[in-house]
Amino acid sequence: MATETEPAIQADAPTLRQRLPENLFVHTGIVFSIFAMAAPLLLALVMSTQSTTEVYQVTNLGIGSEGLSNYKTALTDFNFATYLWNSLIMSIIIVIGKVGLSLLAALALVYYDLPFERGVFMFILLTLLLPVPVRIVPLFQLMADLSWTNTMLALTGPYIASATAVFLFRQQFMSIPSSLVETAKLDGVGPLQFLFRVLIPMSKGMIAGVCVITYIYSWNQFLWPLVAVTEQSSQVVQVGIRYIQGSAQAGLTQWGLIMAGAVIALLPPLVVLIALHRPLLQTFAIQQK
Repeated sequence: MATETEPAIQADAPTLRQRLPENLFVHTGIVFSIFAMAAPLLLALVMSTQSTTEVYQVTNLGIGSEGLSNYKTALTDFNFATYLWNSLIMSIIIVIGKVGLSLLAALALVYYDLPFERGVFMFILLTLLLPVPVRIVPLFQLMADLSWTNTMLALTGPYIASATAVFLFRQQFMSIPSSLVETAKLDGVGPLQFLFRVLIPMSKGMIAGVCVITYIYSWNQFLWPLVAVTEQSSQVVQVGIRYIQGSAQAGLTQWGLIMAGAVIALLPPLVVLIALHRPLLQTFAIQQK
């Protein structure tokens, strides 16, 4: 009898997988990923409070003796407040210009009978294949010919047109029922009225998501401002961090000041991302349960 019941007892015994909480490995992976992404930010916060000597003491991982003085030094001695203002103005202009132009382009591609409409759209998409280094030289030459160097036009002009935004708005407009278009035509609604009264209200999530992406992308620009602007007072915050890196104390890079500048530069896009994260998720059709 004992031999007959042993297999049944073993079959009823819970396995290791059954004893573990459901989705334990998934949750462990998520926690590890969050820690891996948060660790550099936490390290930057700690280093931003340390002096140059404390930073080079690798075992020193606590709050430093400088406190918030590194932030004050970055804002005052290194003109960081001006760089923040320049980045803010540049990002706002790019967001408004890119979204406005892309909405009009998508309206024309979807609701107008354009000759070679598909070819035009494919040409717009092909611009995505051009890498940034290839475009820098002709763009700089164009800015120089137009005498736009060291101006806000040089910083914002090349980023107004966007194939990505045109593609997203085009797909959004194509999902709007054609019955609304026919009703608007019968009511005598013009193209711009249709855009502002129907398309934009029905595309608020997509527009907000594109605005967030464009703002963060514009704020993080480094290479083009470094090339197009030579006057330090007209530079943006990302290049401003490089200016701090160029300064040295007793031959040592002032990593505390650099980290303080990096934390300051992180705050504006972080605020925008937190405030508008829901429309951003809608843009990529990510549904949370």
